[in-house]
Amino acid sequence: MLVGLLVGMTGVGGGALMAPILILMLNVAPTTAVGTDLWFAAITKMVGGAIHHSLGEPDWTVVKRLALGSIPASILTSLVLAQIDTGQIKHGLIIAALGVILLATAAAMLGWGRVQNVVLGLDEPVAAAYRRRQPALTIFAGGLLGVMVTLTSIGAGALGAVMLMALYPMRMSARRLVGTDIVHAVPLTIVAGLGHLVMGNVDFGLLGSLLVGSIPGIILGSVLATRLPTGILRPILAVVLAATGIKMIMS
Repeated sequence: MLVGLLVGMTGVGGGALMAPILILMLNVAPTTAVGTDLWFAAITKMVGGAIHHSLGEPDWTVVKRLALGSIPASILTSLVLAQIDTGQIKHGLIIAALGVILLATAAAMLGWGRVQNVVLGLDEPVAAAYRRRQPALTIFAGGLLGVMVTLTSIGAGALGAVMLMALYPMRMSARRLVGTDIVHAVPLTIVAGLGHLVMGNVDFGLLGSLLVGSIPGIILGSVLATRLPTGILRPILAVVLAATGIKMIMS
């Protein structure tokens, strides 16, 4: 419910909050926390993705470009994780990666919109060259997201949105940005979740409990979002994520 409330109010932070809470507060094994969180994200974003698709908001060309990078990268990352036999090494790798990506997510939230302004300020010859490279850069960005999401369950939200703002500053309106980000996250989290399911990293009882709490939390948070300033909420959430990331790395 806490995660649903914050996601409803700010629009980001689901994966970045859920996995650390499961690991640090509920003592869930890192691999199980990531695997369960991926299916939690997949199920919730299926609903959001269906709504955005019905409204015609996603940019399907950009979704396809991201998926060309993210899906193969996710499969490859799952195969690498499956080959790591020592649980201690695997848990340590996931916790360290969680810490680094939490810090990156916090920075992305604090820099919300600034990246877009930098790209919009490019000189015309540089901007023209940048546009020619957009397809390749988008596939590369998708690959980075595929690795991050499969390894930590984090990255498809705030980091994905910042990447899209940087890659398509003129093409992405606020609604199209959210719709594209959510729709791309659905197949990515399903593929990554299937990898963790095969490895036995999904706790379905825990998943059911999370969904029971998150659904009313998201509804309440969405109502509160119209009354609370997200300009204040996002920096607070970014500080919490940064502190959690530091704790993950230190541990």
